[in-house]
Amino acid sequence: MKLNRRNALAMGLGATAVAMLPMRAIAAADEAIAAFTGGAETGAGDITLDAPEIAENGNTVPISVSAPGATSIAVFAAGNPTPGVATFNFGPASGSQSASTRIRLAGTQDVVAVAQMADGSFVQTAKTVKVTIGGCGG
Repeated sequence: MKLNRRNALAMGLGATAVAMLPMRAIAAADEAIAAFTGGAETGAGDITLDAPEIAENGNTVPISVSAPGATSIAVFAAGNPTPGVATFNFGPASGSQSASTRIRLAGTQDVVAVAQMADGSFVQTAKTVKVTIGGCGG
């Protein structure tokens, strides 16, 4: 391919578009979190998110969340095409407010857990998971 001004411009625009993709994914995660919280501010509190630091395969990444006193916990994967992963609801007869599951991650990204507490407040925590083989279409 002969590199002329038109080809260089096309490659530059393509590289810019690819560089903007992670920002849109993070914005989608922020929008999903805002939808869960109803726009309320999230703070730090008694919420625990356990996830591996390095996941060999993004198809099955084990996680567990715990938030004593929570009525619901939502898990988001900031870099996935669809950031909402799971929502766990707890009733008054729940023995504990914790859950474990396996999730799919597209690549290295932050996994975010947001808990709605019994008083209506929201607490949030996050953990970065490095993925060596992506799990969402690749």
